[in-house]
Amino acid sequence: MTQKRAFALAALLGFVAVCLGGFLLWQERQARDIPGVTYETRFIDPGPMLHLADVLSSDALEGRASGTPGNDAARGFIRKRFEDVGLLPFLPGGWEQPVTILPRPGLDNPGPGANLIGWVPGETPGTGPLIIVTAHYDHLGIRNGEIYNGADDNASGAAALTALAEYFVRQPPRHDILFVALDGEEVGFLGARALVRDPAVPIDRAALNINMDMVSRSDVGELYVTGTFHTPGLVPLVEQVAAKAPVTLRIGHDRPEDGVNDWTTQSDHALFHELGMPFLYLGVEDHPDYHKPTDDFSVIPLDFYVRAADTATSIVRAADANLPDIHALRRAPDETAQPEGHAE
Repeated sequence: MTQKRAFALAALLGFVAVCLGGFLLWQERQARDIPGVTYETRFIDPGPMLHLADVLSSDALEGRASGTPGNDAARGFIRKRFEDVGLLPFLPGGWEQPVTILPRPGLDNPGPGANLIGWVPGETPGTGPLIIVTAHYDHLGIRNGEIYNGADDNASGAAALTALAEYFVRQPPRHDILFVALDGEEVGFLGARALVRDPAVPIDRAALNINMDMVSRSDVGELYVTGTFHTPGLVPLVEQVAAKAPVTLRIGHDRPEDGVNDWTTQSDHALFHELGMPFLYLGVEDHPDYHKPTDDFSVIPLDFYVRAADTATSIVRAADANLPDIHALRRAPDETAQPEGHAE
């Protein structure tokens, strides 16, 4: 670790202490006590999720670019939340799966990256099909002197990941569920690539990837589910959840004729799709603050965000109830698939 990097990490420690105190305050609050939230959740605890999203997208973390101290700090917050909710580390060595972050313009000597992998055991731990729930926590960092905080992209998904983990720790699933906070999405899906290539991760047992990327911003209350075009057998599951969802759950953005609006290869789920694994990607359509310095927590419609996270929980619950059938839907690997990545 360079002296500059060590100094930057040390400077974040005071901020960390303040934020940990903030988690305790949020844990005392019910949804009805949170300004801007009227929805009473069925599954998740919204307070800690909202606080974590706020912390991850704060200026102090300088945009969470992979290979930077701000990204390291973000990973530390997520790991602390994983530990607090009772999630178990999945890997023999603990929580972190190393991710090699490549040099890029503006960052000639990046630090090491890492995914965080936790799990909730099912009724027969270590056997049978499992679900992999993912969300990336990195963002764009600082560009031209401006901090890109990435509140919707993707502090929202990373914080929701911890809320879902907490629910399933309290309400154990039938099947094993892995919860993975991914690094390196914005620079070419590096964390997802490391995940699917690691022999310690039982990809052959994985029946479904549920990926959350940008789940907090919709002025019309719409959350999209992408992936059913490639696995039509998932349509009944999505329709079942949509019928009772507290948001408008729409199917789409996964057909070749959608062109640039085909999201099949535009986030980490692309790596699972490449393997022939069914996936459901949850996200909102692009908004004016996408990949801009104005993607801040202050502009997130909190009520929609909480509703979206509860809906994501419903989808995982439904998948868990039907997982053997979903596992049978896996296809042969697609050797022609070319995940786009976001390297810039």
